[in-house]
Amino acid sequence: MIRQKLWALQSRYAPYFFVSPFIALFSVFMVYPLCRSLVLSLYKAASPRSMKFVGLDNYRFLLRDWAFRGAVINTFYFAIVFMSLQIPLSLALAVALNGRRVYGRMFLRFAFFSSHLVGNVFVAIIFSMMLTPRHGLINKAIGAVFPFIGTETQWTAKPLLAMPAIVMASLWLSVGYGMIYFLAALQGVDRELYDAAEMDGAGRWDRFRHVTLPGLKPVLRFLVLVGLIGAFQLFELPFVLFGQTAGPAGYGSTIVMYLYFMGFDAGDAGFASAVGWVLVLIILLISLLQLRGLRAGRDD
Repeated sequence: MIRQKLWALQSRYAPYFFVSPFIALFSVFMVYPLCRSLVLSLYKAASPRSMKFVGLDNYRFLLRDWAFRGAVINTFYFAIVFMSLQIPLSLALAVALNGRRVYGRMFLRFAFFSSHLVGNVFVAIIFSMMLTPRHGLINKAIGAVFPFIGTETQWTAKPLLAMPAIVMASLWLSVGYGMIYFLAALQGVDRELYDAAEMDGAGRWDRFRHVTLPGLKPVLRFLVLVGLIGAFQLFELPFVLFGQTAGPAGYGSTIVMYLYFMGFDAGDAGFASAVGWVLVLIILLISLLQLRGLRAGRDD
């Protein structure tokens, strides 16, 4: 009788016992910091012992701050330009390396993907040297192809070139990453569909538009969603590229960089928490819109 009761208790509570370490760690390192930051966003906090309740004043000031507006505009600009280039380039690279007649395609796949493995900080250091005037590799290439432009372009000193420099570095870092997903999706497209389309007289472009693209829709939506979330979390790349500054005239600033400057340079943890929660709302809104589009695509 006792053994049966023990066995019943074990069967009932064993799953909770096994998941309890995760719940404890998740609560301590995720739930509590999130709740604490939400409460902290309602205070002006210069230090743990110097806190003053200000209610929603942090959020009101945030909406009026021109520096924050500039950071939001820069982040949206980066996200739109980056996604408009990354998706087509990754897809074109995947289609090119999916052919069986490509010599050394396995090595080329690894070579293009390997740039994603080095990390944002390393890429920022590399591009800070590649973008240097006169001696930088990119300026030398521009001078060789377009002699009238020359090799003295100040990529990290001119406001209008700050964000294009970040986009270039981000593309070098992430095009191979998107290529891997597109390659996996391309290999999952039924070959019989291509044969049927070819028998119906469809050309290469028609086969790509009516067979390849529909098969890539799930991966395409996933990459757009992940890419947009990553774009709004951009921090290390511009922070290192511009020498721990917001770039020329603030044109290299992003939302996360603004959060860092307010929290660590200005020392107001409460205001930085408010910035963080506004960023959470922006990413949540983008994710919900993307998921809604995904459901609408499935219904179609």
